[in-house]
Amino acid sequence: MVFDRDRFIEILQQTRRPLQFAARQNVGKIAVLQDLEVRLREWLEAAMALQPPTDMAASLEACRRLFAGFDQADPSTKLRVITTALSHLDHLLARLESHAAVPRDPVAVPSPAPGEGVGGGNGKTAMPSLPTIPHRSGRNAPASGQAIEPPAAGHAARRIDASTASPPSSEIFSQSMQFIKGVGPNRAQMLQRLGIETIGDALALLPRRYEDRTNLKLIRNLEVGRQETFAGMILVSGSSRTGRGRRLYEIIVGDATGTLRCLWFQFHETYMRQRYRTGQRLIVTGEVRINPYSGHRKEVHHPDLEIIDAEEHEPLHVGRIVPVYPATEGLHQKTLRTVIKRIVDEFADQAPDCLPPALRERLQLLGAPQALREVHFPSAAADLEALNHWSSEAHRRLVFEEFFLLELGLALRQRETSLEERAVAYGGTGVLAERLRARLPFRLTTAQERVLAEIGENLRRPHPMNRLLQGDVGSGKTIVALLAMLLAIESGFQAAIMAPTEILAEQHYRTMQDLVQTLGVRVVLLTSGIKGRRRRELLETIAAGDVDLIVGTHTLIQEGVEFKALALAVIDEQHRFGVLQRATLKRKGYYPDVLVMTATPIPRTLAMTVYGDLDVSIIDELPSGRLPVITRLCYDNRRGESYDLMRGALRQGRQVYVVYPLIEESEKMDLRAATAMAEQLQHEVFPEFRIGLLHGRLKSDEKEQIMRDFSAGCLQVLVSTTIVEVGVDVPNASVMLVEHAERFGLAQLHQLRGRVGRSHHQAYCLLMANFPMSEEAKQRLQALTESHDGFVIAERDLDIRGPGEFLGTRQSGLPELRVAHLIHDQRILAEARREAFALVAGDPYLALPEHAALRQALIHRWQQKFELMYVG
Repeated sequence: MVFDRDRFIEILQQTRRPLQFAARQNVGKIAVLQDLEVRLREWLEAAMALQPPTDMAASLEACRRLFAGFDQADPSTKLRVITTALSHLDHLLARLESHAAVPRDPVAVPSPAPGEGVGGGNGKTAMPSLPTIPHRSGRNAPASGQAIEPPAAGHAARRIDASTASPPSSEIFSQSMQFIKGVGPNRAQMLQRLGIETIGDALALLPRRYEDRTNLKLIRNLEVGRQETFAGMILVSGSSRTGRGRRLYEIIVGDATGTLRCLWFQFHETYMRQRYRTGQRLIVTGEVRINPYSGHRKEVHHPDLEIIDAEEHEPLHVGRIVPVYPATEGLHQKTLRTVIKRIVDEFADQAPDCLPPALRERLQLLGAPQALREVHFPSAAADLEALNHWSSEAHRRLVFEEFFLLELGLALRQRETSLEERAVAYGGTGVLAERLRARLPFRLTTAQERVLAEIGENLRRPHPMNRLLQGDVGSGKTIVALLAMLLAIESGFQAAIMAPTEILAEQHYRTMQDLVQTLGVRVVLLTSGIKGRRRRELLETIAAGDVDLIVGTHTLIQEGVEFKALALAVIDEQHRFGVLQRATLKRKGYYPDVLVMTATPIPRTLAMTVYGDLDVSIIDELPSGRLPVITRLCYDNRRGESYDLMRGALRQGRQVYVVYPLIEESEKMDLRAATAMAEQLQHEVFPEFRIGLLHGRLKSDEKEQIMRDFSAGCLQVLVSTTIVEVGVDVPNASVMLVEHAERFGLAQLHQLRGRVGRSHHQAYCLLMANFPMSEEAKQRLQALTESHDGFVIAERDLDIRGPGEFLGTRQSGLPELRVAHLIHDQRILAEARREAFALVAGDPYLALPEHAALRQALIHRWQQKFELMYVG
């Protein structure tokens, strides 16, 4: 077995972190650490298993023996053991570093322009950039210290050591929750389900609501129709059946003024019986209602319950404004609240305040420690309504900080892009584009002409283009992109367009090939489905510059694909990729102009944040002659009417889509359902028409043939999984039936609807829904039937799902927002954006002493997203 030195160092550093944390505590705080003995022994044994040299193995064994009985030792002995163990580990790491430098997480910091302050630098030439931060060690982490270094463009870069730049408090907040008193391995796993792994995570988990338990109401005084919180004793706890045979679980709670029924219609009986027993005191929260069938008694359905121990005064859980945190199975509110209280008491005062003092004073923002204390455990004078609307002064401070760091990163990224020098100069006159225009069977809309002019102006600037092109489905984004690419091709360069799926890439290829082949433009398609000799030939022609326009998927940025002279990259990203692809192109040494097209409109607030460093163009006009698609919500009991409408369209020579959902968790079952539907439609419903089936498990050539047959009219009905969501352009298709519409997202449904209504014929989108469906599903379907405007639908989708799910964590390229909400906190977002861009204008390198903490917070906040973030 070969000794894995890098892994060995990683384990030693992992072992060293909790010891460093413990060594900084005084003797009284050492008791906070739990289960350190077991964890350290596991790490040290893992290091031993790598078979290090004999002398190093001996040091590890001595270290391991030190921790025998550690958890039961007194605090002073623990501190002595920790100090000795750190000495062993530091000696080992020093020896390893003396043989070859251990990666120390470098960060790249832009050097000042000539004449500006902050000297230094190693003379290495690179583009100015935001700090290059590797991911935290763990899942999908790149090699430690891996930095992105674009080619020279006249700006030098300094390098500093991120490990030495980190203030001590940052290490404290990265410590595992497992070692906190009252947590341990089992509860640590439960906390992970809430996204809590470290002390910092715990402080960032804000209460979802607050209850005023200073003066709990009596049952007699509870108001019907209101959310109420009250206390009482369990008088009855058990399951029963209604007169109709429906099972329910009932807890009757009473106080000196009366009783109230708590009812559950979905429950785990064993758990409920064991958890809630007669004689226990409870805090109950829920909406009070009256049951007219049980003597107009007061009831609460599926309330939140919290057991209060009668023998304790428990000032943390009653007699105050009490925080209620997000729940997870097995971790009760009282336990979670107690753990968070311990964290707040021990560590909130050590929270670094990254906002400059002058900014805090000017905007009248609380300090970070005070905000954390108030947001978790508000004082008696706090405004309960403001707390529950997340608009208290404590919330405002935390929301502002989160937005400020986000916008600061975007401001630096935008500034960096503005400093980058153009790699190519366009010399074309636009003759190719004019020849294509003359062949088009339609005229461009005013909006398309405006966007083309904006792109043309961009391409004449001294800096590369980074532009976002938004437009609703069917608005003609692709033809605009093609006309822009022809300018690059006419100037002697290559252009590429990347699509999120092979189906869409093939569609782009067919469309563009038909449009430009008579112009002498050489077009090729490169996807992962192209293998062997054909693939090698394509790669050779692309590298030699023997092709002008390359159409493909993410394959275009993989290893082995080399361009001769890439000048313009178009990324049709559909919220699936885009930021990542832009970053990867530049990491490979290409600095093209970049046009990102979104197939789903992005609400203004998100465009300002996700693409805050890009210029934005909007095509807000549909081609003339298009009729709005009529959208109808249908149910299975009226399926015959839907089939009649489809049959009528087919007899008029139109074509029809039938779309089935396909999700990973039930892919085989969904595929069987789509196959069965195709067979039923062919044999029972539309026997006189030809029906095809398209799904993701078909080979590329099979999918292409089916789409070719449908486009040519050889197939009249196409039964498909959601792979028709984007890119399929068959103007003759006028009806789309979406099966199980309640299982689709709103943006996805809007995309599907955009596949019809692409000609002057009246088109229909039939949403076949099934019960039961969630309230959110009802909102989605209602929104789609009420509006055809993609931007209105995008705003509604954002409101229903929230920004995190709307974007998808992996796609957004942004640090996660834990406190701030892009819709509800728009005013604070605008304020934070103004302040961040103003600060960067005055201190573009965050080099002033008063910005040192801010710089470190920015590094920490952006580090896991840096690969996506780095573009300019």
